[in-house]
Amino acid sequence: MRGGLILGEALGGLRRNASMVISVVLVTFVSLTFVGAAGLMQLQIGKMKDFWVDRAQVAVYMCTSVSTAPTCTDGQEATQDQIDAVEAELDGPALSPLIRDYTFETSDEAYQDAIAQLGDEYASIITPDQINATFSINLVDQSQSDVIAEAFSGMDGVEEVADQMQYLEPLFSALTIATYIAVGIAALMLIAAVLLIATTIRLSAFARRREIGIMRLVGASNRFIQTPFILEGVFAALIGSILASVAVWAIVQFGVGSYLSGRITFVTTWVGAADLAVVIPVIIVIGVVLAALSAGFAIRRWLRA
Repeated sequence: MRGGLILGEALGGLRRNASMVISVVLVTFVSLTFVGAAGLMQLQIGKMKDFWVDRAQVAVYMCTSVSTAPTCTDGQEATQDQIDAVEAELDGPALSPLIRDYTFETSDEAYQDAIAQLGDEYASIITPDQINATFSINLVDQSQSDVIAEAFSGMDGVEEVADQMQYLEPLFSALTIATYIAVGIAALMLIAAVLLIATTIRLSAFARRREIGIMRLVGASNRFIQTPFILEGVFAALIGSILASVAVWAIVQFGVGSYLSGRITFVTTWVGAADLAVVIPVIIVIGVVLAALSAGFAIRRWLRA
């Protein structure tokens, strides 16, 4: 009976302040959607890094007839002795523990691949001696790529040592910045939601000031008086949280699953249902906890005034 009375008071407050409650729902919905989007973006960045760290290679490019690096002799390709020296270094005791495996592509093989990709019309423009013979190295730990670069930088016959992860870092950085922007917008919107909830609770308490006075006269506890108001804020935020969860689900289902995954082919691992199972509970908990705290603080201050 006591619980039914408290629940009835909370629902009555929601009806009396319908316009303010709708505002709270919308602001909570928008802010928590940004929170969910930021969480999904960070999870996606983690998936992409995990995928590419396992596949990114360190490439050792040997000199060609057009190389201008100080370690290359003008007009001369890397000699077989220089290639053998690189291979011996890779198989040596210093580097072999760091290397999972490596492959070697001769300039002729690289030339055939280039013509296959560019078309036969380039066969008269490019010659095999202009294409780098390349060692492609897979490391046990990609963070050790600097060791490979130091080992071969300055070696005769080596034009360049390139870490493929360096080409992806700008993409990861851009996505991380986008995540920070989404978090910033979400924080501002959450502050607005907290203020709106507090204002709604104070207005609701003011509208029922006579009822509250009677409750005090008959000996109702502060907890009994405060609970309906806290529930009002929690209900409004819960509706906004559910709407935000639906929006985040739609982003993953349609935005990622149906659109991005079919158009961005270099990313093979996308956020999915397992990630939603992590993000959606966080969204709901954040909404409910902030609403309960702000509503409780607002009604306690009003009762003390």
